[in-house]
Amino acid sequence: MTIPMWMLLGFTSWTLLLLMATVGVYRWVRILFSKVPIGSFRSDQLEGEDWYRRGTRAHANCVENLPVLGAIVLVISALGVDGPAVSFLSIIVLVARVCQSLVHVCHVQTDAFVAVRFGFYCVQLVCFLTLIVIAACYGAGKLG
Repeated sequence: MTIPMWMLLGFTSWTLLLLMATVGVYRWVRILFSKVPIGSFRSDQLEGEDWYRRGTRAHANCVENLPVLGAIVLVISALGVDGPAVSFLSIIVLVARVCQSLVHVCHVQTDAFVAVRFGFYCVQLVCFLTLIVIAACYGAGKLG
């Protein structure tokens, strides 16, 4: 398995871990210990403590970006694109995602923390775009 595939698996695992550690814990504690009905958690309204709402949004951010990374890894894997740059960029995507999520969940979102979180997201975007360019150049026969 290539480094990009491992990072995709890591991104997927982080998405699930974030779900379980935030949304899951919040809801199951209330269901099991506060006698809140399981059907009382609505997706169309804001509810719960601030950290829970941030956890829900951080998980949604992961879900929104997981298919992007998945598509990139699929293409570079199908083309056989490999090398230190591809590995490095893939690792940075996962590290930046974890950092972005932790900043989102662990801190009240002041302007400074939002800026840091956005910075980590921008790092991911740059890595995504660079990986796309590498794949496109390789596919066009300009690399490798």
